[in-house]
Amino acid sequence: MPEVSFDRYYRYDDLTAILRSYADEHPGLVRLESIGKSHEGREIWLLTVTDFSTGPAEEKPAFWCDGNIHASEVSASTAVLMILHKLVDGALGRDARGTTSGTDVPRLLAERAFYLVPRFNPDGAEWALEEPPRIVRSSTRPYPYDEDDLYGLEPGDLDGDGRILSVRVPDANGPWKVAEEEPRLLKRREPGETGGVYYRVLPEGLFHNFDQVTMRGRRRKQGLDMNRNFPSAWRLEHEQHGAGPYPTSEPEVRAVVDAIASRPNICGAMTFHTFSGVLLRPPSRMPDDEIPPEDLWTYKTLGDKGFAMTGYPAISNFHEFKYHPKEVITGVFDDWVYEHRGVHAWTVEIWSPQRQAGITDYKYIDWFRDHPFEDDVKLLRWSDEKLDGKGYEDWREFDHPQLGRVEIGGWDPHFAFRNPPPQFLEAEVGPLADWAIWHASTGPRLAIRELRTEPVEGEPAAIRTVRLRLVVQNAGWLPTNVTKLGADRKLCRGVIGEIVREGEERSPTLGPPEWLVSGDLRQERAQLRGWSDVPSSGFGWHMDATDDLAVFEWVVRGSGTFLLTARHDRAGLVRASVTV
Repeated sequence: MPEVSFDRYYRYDDLTAILRSYADEHPGLVRLESIGKSHEGREIWLLTVTDFSTGPAEEKPAFWCDGNIHASEVSASTAVLMILHKLVDGALGRDARGTTSGTDVPRLLAERAFYLVPRFNPDGAEWALEEPPRIVRSSTRPYPYDEDDLYGLEPGDLDGDGRILSVRVPDANGPWKVAEEEPRLLKRREPGETGGVYYRVLPEGLFHNFDQVTMRGRRRKQGLDMNRNFPSAWRLEHEQHGAGPYPTSEPEVRAVVDAIASRPNICGAMTFHTFSGVLLRPPSRMPDDEIPPEDLWTYKTLGDKGFAMTGYPAISNFHEFKYHPKEVITGVFDDWVYEHRGVHAWTVEIWSPQRQAGITDYKYIDWFRDHPFEDDVKLLRWSDEKLDGKGYEDWREFDHPQLGRVEIGGWDPHFAFRNPPPQFLEAEVGPLADWAIWHASTGPRLAIRELRTEPVEGEPAAIRTVRLRLVVQNAGWLPTNVTKLGADRKLCRGVIGEIVREGEERSPTLGPPEWLVSGDLRQERAQLRGWSDVPSSGFGWHMDATDDLAVFEWVVRGSGTFLLTARHDRAGLVRASVTV
């Protein structure tokens, strides 16, 4: 097995070498390809994971996982790498890191496939993994203008300790004061409060063209947010900052959109981000009652299982994760996958420092606007006891080249908040990988229920005439259309059955083959139900109809081997042959 450590973060070259080693060492399970290049020219790697001995990935239901669309959210790459590792380990019977999903991985990979993109945004991740880091939201491409801001504070490591902390500047009108309860921490100044020592807090760094008075942050010319660049409800820059000049304008987003659209067998998707410790579901721009109730019920079941496996609550983007109560987010991955592809999609926000510190009753976004000071004390205690004090630096004097005598210290957000510290990484992403693997097992899957051959009565004995019946079943929990929205918008066809005679090549100008007595060469049936909508119990009026089955029949005359197939874009393909 490749040597992979889950207590560190890998830069691009090392990550590429790991992915290649999986593909080289396990060609029967893993294949590696590039789906495109990033803005700076790095390959965007996609791994296809399945048991290739049981058929190609495109003939099986599949599940998509990606991570690290946002530059500094590098633990998202680790989560996808953990999925890869658990799948290969499980397929080889070496479940070294264990799974809590109870999933039979060899069987899962015999019947299904995974498409994994560990690093959606290799350029931004490289910047984030530099020392000290260069933190941008997403792409390193300048947008909307290719020019530097001539003014404002640019964060940087002034004291050479490899970190970018905070600077506190004495200011009579500052909004912060030293907390009496815990003098290492700052506390907000009360309304109307005067007569104390107050501070203004800034990121560690230098001002450009500083006039000794005006302080503001320097606008980064890398203003893109690639998770606003997807086609679903995309909006212009004046409505939503960072969305790009048009949908899929960014090469990374276009590569992922093309990869998913060209793989109609994808039945579900997860994209990994940081941080909040939640499982986010669509919709982002409308209330829940504007999407089919059937899809909400299914999302609840999937999310409840996710919470049980990971401890992460499953919540609504629109109702519980808005950055402002009057604003919505559009053009995001999970909305696009659900609304345009018609399958369930999730955004997994890895890591909750609050929960690590014992803070459990909090609102994920609102907490940053307002929370009890006691929460800060709990976080400080967590840093002291679990992070060896590395999450929070006591304030120390420093001669700032522009501001004079100040103090540097406070939280190290890159270490403690943005991603799990390395020693917590494996424990954090392991259960998320288990949930993704379990989730993949819930998709639809075609299976042959019956293959029957019987002679047709009343036909001349000298001419062999038989009726062929192929019955296929959706053996998956979800219906073949996956979502009600997918069915309503006709985002996939029903089940297709076909018959051909082996070794026969027919010209399109010929009429029906002489061996076909009845039945079309290609037949379409309806979508097939799963058992995802079965009620909790029956009370005498419940009926389990056989709308999970599709029946195809042909009457053929003569001899030969007839090849029968049934296929569905999402539920896969099954084959049978009959020799007459």
